[in-house]
Amino acid sequence: MHMLRPYGSTDGPGADEGPMKTSDFDYSLPPELIAQTPAEPRDQSRLMVLRRSDGSIEHHSFSEIVDLLQPTDVLVLNDTRVIPARLKGQKGSGGKVELLLLRRLEPGLWEALVKPSKRIAVGDRVELVSTHPGSRGKTAFVEVMERKDEGVRIVRFADESVVEALGQIPLPPYIRDYRGDRERYQTVYSREKGIDLAFVTLHVGLDTFRPIQEEDPRQHHIHHEFGVLTPEVASRLTKARNDGHRIVCVGTTAVRLLEQAALVSEGTDGVKPFQGWVDLFILPGHCFHLVDAMITNFHLPRSTLLMLVSAFGGNDLIRRAYEEAIGGRYRFYSFGDAMLII
Repeated sequence: MHMLRPYGSTDGPGADEGPMKTSDFDYSLPPELIAQTPAEPRDQSRLMVLRRSDGSIEHHSFSEIVDLLQPTDVLVLNDTRVIPARLKGQKGSGGKVELLLLRRLEPGLWEALVKPSKRIAVGDRVELVSTHPGSRGKTAFVEVMERKDEGVRIVRFADESVVEALGQIPLPPYIRDYRGDRERYQTVYSREKGIDLAFVTLHVGLDTFRPIQEEDPRQHHIHHEFGVLTPEVASRLTKARNDGHRIVCVGTTAVRLLEQAALVSEGTDGVKPFQGWVDLFILPGHCFHLVDAMITNFHLPRSTLLMLVSAFGGNDLIRRAYEEAIGGRYRFYSFGDAMLII
């Protein structure tokens, strides 16, 4: 239906899907370009602007973002908070164990990625130990309730309040030794120029920092993530689309949730509220229905995130942008610089 077509065009740059290989999304990055700490002050990171209409690339400071957005834009952000979900402990036998909490199923019950998974069976109890200076030596126990695929276990806490005291922020593996403020890894934006902010929720899952192993990316099984698009935000997005205003997503998680909501809204008069599992794998060839522009970081090679960005911006434009970013010494990944694709 027309209401769910992109502002300004009906098909994305990659709408004609052809042969595809995971190696098409590979590139070589000098290690020194991987940002280990955020820019200071935060809005002084660099911003590359990609214009899909003519394939042009511009270079700005992130502080100029408000001049590049329109007062009528709706800026959609993911309000999920990065919790201290990485926990370290040991079994009764003394073997070391690490847990990464993925999803809260109910009070005290969590889905978690466990390493080493082969040694952790149903019924095992793991003693968690704090390494934080303020709570060093504090312990708690978690019990393995169910075994799932790919190293995932269902675990139960007797008291899940220990997560905040014992856990660490699960920084990606390319951040080697960050000791700064936990809050610096949270997303921060403020209201400027009257631009409308809308918040959605999508809990980040296993695929965020994991490269695809299959040579054909369409064979990759993407992990689903739980998302929420409230009735109030759905109504605002419907009005924005009907009024011809742009919907600008901050981050790939917001893009995936909105495009999933667009799929379940097909055949209706507007954007429907959504609460449930998001399992949409966006590859070149995807026709974007709700998202008109995107603000995002520079992503890892062979990742689902780079494939999503390539679907939105077009393979050729994204490839040129990454080449310019490397040549221009942009800072890459989570703490690095950003791009605005419009």
